[in-house]
Amino acid sequence: MSTDKRTPDPQRFTVSRGTLLVDRLMTFLIKLWGISIIIGVCAIFVFIVWQVIPLFRAASLDLVRTVPLSLPPGAILGFDEWEELPFTYEAKNRFVTFFNLNNPSERTQVQLDLPEGATVTSVRYDRQRQDLVLGLSNGEFMRALILYHPDFDKAGKRTISARVESDGPYPLGDPGQPLLQADYGQAENHRLAAGLQKIDGKNRLFVQTFAQKRSLMGGGKIVPERHFDLTDLIPADETIAEVRVMATADGVLAITAEGEVHYLFDDGEQFTARQNFYPFGDLKDKRIQEVGFVFGDMSLVCVSADGHNRVFSLLRPEGKDVRVWEQTKFFDDVPSKDKTNIFDHSTLNKAFLVGGGNHISLRYNTTESVRWEGALDFNVRAGIIGPKYTTLNLIDDKGDLRIYALKDPHPEAGWKAFFGKIWYEGATKPEYTWQSSNANDDSEAKLSLVPLIFGTLKGTFFALLFALPISVLAAVYASQFLHPKVKGVVKPLMEIMASLPSVVLGFLAALWLAPLLDTRVPSVLCMLVVMPLTAMGFGWAWTQLPITVRKFIPPGRELWVALPIVLFAAWAGWEMGPWIERMLFVVQDPATGVKVADFRLWWPQVTGIPYDQRNSLVVGFMMGFAVIPIIFTIAEDSLSNVPPALISGSLALGASRWQTCKRIVLPTAAAGVFSAIMIGFGRAVGETMIVVMATGNTPIMDWNIFSGMRTLSANIAMELPEAPQASTHYRALFLGAVVLFIFTFLLNTLAEVMRQRLREKYKTL
Repeated sequence: MSTDKRTPDPQRFTVSRGTLLVDRLMTFLIKLWGISIIIGVCAIFVFIVWQVIPLFRAASLDLVRTVPLSLPPGAILGFDEWEELPFTYEAKNRFVTFFNLNNPSERTQVQLDLPEGATVTSVRYDRQRQDLVLGLSNGEFMRALILYHPDFDKAGKRTISARVESDGPYPLGDPGQPLLQADYGQAENHRLAAGLQKIDGKNRLFVQTFAQKRSLMGGGKIVPERHFDLTDLIPADETIAEVRVMATADGVLAITAEGEVHYLFDDGEQFTARQNFYPFGDLKDKRIQEVGFVFGDMSLVCVSADGHNRVFSLLRPEGKDVRVWEQTKFFDDVPSKDKTNIFDHSTLNKAFLVGGGNHISLRYNTTESVRWEGALDFNVRAGIIGPKYTTLNLIDDKGDLRIYALKDPHPEAGWKAFFGKIWYEGATKPEYTWQSSNANDDSEAKLSLVPLIFGTLKGTFFALLFALPISVLAAVYASQFLHPKVKGVVKPLMEIMASLPSVVLGFLAALWLAPLLDTRVPSVLCMLVVMPLTAMGFGWAWTQLPITVRKFIPPGRELWVALPIVLFAAWAGWEMGPWIERMLFVVQDPATGVKVADFRLWWPQVTGIPYDQRNSLVVGFMMGFAVIPIIFTIAEDSLSNVPPALISGSLALGASRWQTCKRIVLPTAAAGVFSAIMIGFGRAVGETMIVVMATGNTPIMDWNIFSGMRTLSANIAMELPEAPQASTHYRALFLGAVVLFIFTFLLNTLAEVMRQRLREKYKTL
């Protein structure tokens, strides 16, 4: 049997063992790296979420120990910063007693330097200043300053020492009459003291101002200045029950037994009754059971006997030039069966403690939230929030101290803090605000992510408003109308544009584009109007020309005719800008009073909204410039991959090139074009450096194109390096990353669903 020599040898189709091994190895590596990428992305997301979870945990209390003190009712208990050497003071006592918290029997008594023959008739402890304000039986008052000092030995072991310094006595009320109450406030250069005395059966309110002379050597002696009897500023039929001096030392709050609060303000010459209000005026029982300031003395907490809890803040209402007290917080009632008689505030943040009987409630003023609330197995006589907000110290009905470990590292956090409107101290209404850095320690943390989310959408909107028409229409023209040789040059150039670093674009936007547009806004607006109209006008005019004329320009070469005309229109629009500015945008300069043609002054005066040099217009141009190459490249590939048979068939049936593009090419490539737009959208959402450098980075919420914004990505880039690790600010930035992550995920999911639907709807095979 003969073999046909033309029959191929089967061995020639056999794949070598080495090739198979390499193929299997590469297949394994591709799968391994694909799975690794998925695991890595999931791990990053889990890590970010893990950093965010503590923000939404409630506070917890755990009993640490009980210290037998047997304090009598009304005794003062104060703590040092380290909570190692507390002190106690009993009214009408000449001694301040310090005791070691680890060994309560180890006690040290320090005698107060009281005036001869005088006794203490009232006492008020200020935990922030660490002083006792003592009202005396002779009508004077004095301060006992509790001073702590840490000492370290060679081994680094810390011991706390304490001493008491006296300040005063100073005159306050009528001489010889005991002070029923005394309070004190101090500002930078002036002091204010207020006290109550019962004279002829009526409580009278006295105020004494002080001044401290300054010298090159520091603070000088404190001397009394002005003395006032403010009783006549209170209605005669009301009884003054309590007096509070504001920390700014320019005002006094007189609380009456009838439940009315009188705000008496010092204008530098005399006191005037600026405001009076009933915190519980809508209730049957208007009386105030407990009242006190939260940290910073800008908010006043009022609690009624039956547990109603309301907070009033000092603010300047719209249309008024003075600050008054208005209700800003609406807390739930304290669910206590007994009369509410417990109040204390933190000296570290805006938390405060209220309660009655065996029920206590730890609340946070800024977010209007209850951090911890519950009933204990003993009646609480008094409660003290630890200096570092890590302990809660409760005195039971036996006078013993029960120390609880307080775990609440992020009291200012919560859903409302990040996504709800907050009525911050000093603000005229609830608002969304991001302000992570504060001027002083008693300022409220403002961590709303809403302005950042809004800024992200605003920047993306203006970038796509500029980029979408240019990129999509350019992709249509390049794929369907442009000559192949020209397209071979244009497309690589566009792809090179996509590789430009965003930091370079941001640098150009900040140092070149923003100053250029700042003085030529009318020119830019003219160009944005003239150039599209010119291009559309040229297109219409070209279609009206007879074929005998158009045949001299081969298809795809119309660009060389249109380009000079459009460039001339751009130049004309740029040159027309100053002329239009002189015609339409003339306004009076507020500095000189002279009428000038300046769009930058005209815009805020006419519209009432600001004008900034680094604004959304700059971001739209430069971030749009970064997005255009991405959208163009992907959209052009999708349009070019439409089967040529469809295009040829349409043209053969008599359709024009534009009709073919509109009715055949665009629907067929709709899925790819939509994907390009979504990818460009995602690129704009995640852009960081251009936004950081080209805007003022102000977290505001308006659609004004001449103001800036702050985006989530830019905020993370700027603030994360300086945020203390594990702090609320630090975790809030991670929450911004989670929001950005979820936003991108939802956007990509939506894009994929829409792409699949478009592909199914317009599939041709």
